[in-house]
Amino acid sequence: MRIRTSLTKLLNTNLPIISAPMAFASAVDLASAVTAASAFGMIGAGFSSSEELKGYFRAIRGKLNIPDYAPVPIGIGFIGWILDKTETSDDPRIKTILEEKPMAIWFAFGEDLGKYISQVRAFDAERDHKTIIFVMINSVEAAVQAANEWQVDVIVAQGIEAGGHGSSEAPPLLSLLPAVLRAVPNGPLVVAAGGISTGSQIAALLTMGAAGVVLGTRFLFTTECTYPPEKKEALIKADLNSTTRSLAFDEVGRTMGWPPKHDGRAITNKIISDMAEGLDLQERLAKFDESAALGDTSRLIVWAGVGVGLTQEITSAGDVVNELYSDLVTTLKSASGLIV
Repeated sequence: MRIRTSLTKLLNTNLPIISAPMAFASAVDLASAVTAASAFGMIGAGFSSSEELKGYFRAIRGKLNIPDYAPVPIGIGFIGWILDKTETSDDPRIKTILEEKPMAIWFAFGEDLGKYISQVRAFDAERDHKTIIFVMINSVEAAVQAANEWQVDVIVAQGIEAGGHGSSEAPPLLSLLPAVLRAVPNGPLVVAAGGISTGSQIAALLTMGAAGVVLGTRFLFTTECTYPPEKKEALIKADLNSTTRSLAFDEVGRTMGWPPKHDGRAITNKIISDMAEGLDLQERLAKFDESAALGDTSRLIVWAGVGVGLTQEITSAGDVVNELYSDLVTTLKSASGLIV
């Protein structure tokens, strides 16, 4: 089972598939399972403490049989505006995590990500292990900065279709990807993200020039995803028109702090209807808290992309990777017949 691209060479994987670093959804079990299946798993740091994150790495080493001295073949994703708080606190995260030797580190959603990239480069300059740096962008301008100013290893081009957070002004992926590839033709590797759920979509993106793909929502439909059963049930019931982009989810979830012109995509429910009815924030918070206290699932925050409607069952992460690979290969072989 192997697809060769510049990304598989960089990550030493057999498949150019990455599971997104999703806070509250992708932790030890999911990242380990994806890596074990010959793709590349990532965990989302979110608001976790340094000690909690170190525990994740210890657990991953155990699951993948990685000795203490060796790099860990997973990545960890950090949110810039959260780092702005933690790195000036008495519990900074970056140095602690770099000591654990993750193969890759991912930065997104910050107004000055460059300072954190510089920290990684400075730390690595004193040792043999070099951390692969990913940065997620939503525009051509951000891609050029990541390539030329920050000299990252991998640019993640995220389209507006993506679940979770991103720019509210991002173009659709099929427009953003070729624009980024044209803008940085000899720059970092470019991988695609946003609304990807099938192997046939991966095939299309690889033929467009992407070095690989990042899937988030598709891996929510797994036994290893840390979403509770009621959120997975909401995923299964969702269709292609079930999501909305809005800061309303963050407002009631008390996770505000995103850069300007950023919001999040989640499954539409009463959180959105409360806002549409004109309720002020205090009223919406009261309804959200009441629903949580009563076990009412009508106001769950379920981050998901537009591709949520393409999957209707929960399976193992390994089975997802195998399914994506099979579909990818079938599509690539079929496409070759178009040339006569």
